[in-house]
Amino acid sequence: MANDRKDRGSSSSSSGSRDRDDKREKRNSKNPKRPRKPKVDPFKAGELEVTDYHDAKMLRRFVSDTGKILPRRRTGVTAKFQRRLALTIKRARQIGLLPFTDKLVRR
Repeated sequence: MANDRKDRGSSSSSSGSRDRDDKREKRNSKNPKRPRKPKVDPFKAGELEVTDYHDAKMLRRFVSDTGKILPRRRTGVTAKFQRRLALTIKRARQIGLLPFTDKLVRR
């Protein structure tokens, strides 16, 4: 009788914890077989110049559809260049080359 209780309790708890671990792994990694590709900073690579606030086309790459400055995790820019980029975007907004906000489309 004591052994029956012990067996029942251990089997249900071990399978329950296994299910939770499997769910956590699926949630934390989208595709575990394929590693994430590192983002290359276009300013370090020499493709773009940060201080050129007249180039609105280049600055639009770093601004969302609603007019917000995109975060580093989305653009792959280093912290140093992200600060410069934010300042450059703000300068372009003051001159009128970039809008402060775009039209917000609600559905």
